[in-house]
Amino acid sequence: MHKHVEWDDPGSASVLRYYQDHPQDYPEPHEGSIISAHFRGFTVRVRVDAHVEDTSIGEVVALIADDNGRREQHVGDLALGDTVRLPDALRALEPRHPEADDDPD
Repeated sequence: MHKHVEWDDPGSASVLRYYQDHPQDYPEPHEGSIISAHFRGFTVRVRVDAHVEDTSIGEVVALIADDNGRREQHVGDLALGDTVRLPDALRALEPRHPEADDDPD
């Protein structure tokens, strides 16, 4: 059974919007793909187990804070290991987080 999640609107980070001008390049999720969505200020990575009718079903494998890249075990009632449904329309590109060795200047 999957957990119902109210995903955040991806806005300008929408994967579908990004590929709008080049739909032939759109990477349709398949078993084993890692895809992302936004949820309450976090990027949620999901490992796809199945992709049916423009929706992926899979396991939450990472919860990453959008502001600083810290990783959490859970955000609200969403936790690592939960099985979720993620519609293609709500997939999001991940923000770039500063790496430890990035020059702050």
